[in-house]
Amino acid sequence: MATKIVTLQVARREHSPSITVFELTGSIHAGPDCQRLQQEFETLTPGNEKRFILDLSGVTHVDSAAIGTIVMCFSRVKKSGGMLCLAGAKGMVAGTLKLTQVDKAIKIYPTAADAAAALQ
Repeated sequence: MATKIVTLQVARREHSPSITVFELTGSIHAGPDCQRLQQEFETLTPGNEKRFILDLSGVTHVDSAAIGTIVMCFSRVKKSGGMLCLAGAKGMVAGTLKLTQVDKAIKIYPTAADAAAALQ
């Protein structure tokens, strides 16, 4: 039986009572990594929290499944009347978001602090 290795680490912090920041670290690949990210949003979106930031400054690699998961989380938040933006993408991650035109649908800010200021 194959072992599922999760390379994504997720730390959740409250920037303010209405803004939740998810600090992501590592790589986001198909399977357990994407499931981990989905689970974070499944537990939060029914509540009162409506504004979210995915801080990608610690993410080194994303694959197509990761892009799909980010878009799915964005759609879920938007349907519930909330807002989600991305922050800190650099290198390969920033290039992939641009190549897939995710940057046209989801606002991307240089830092989580910039994103939080925009969501106030």
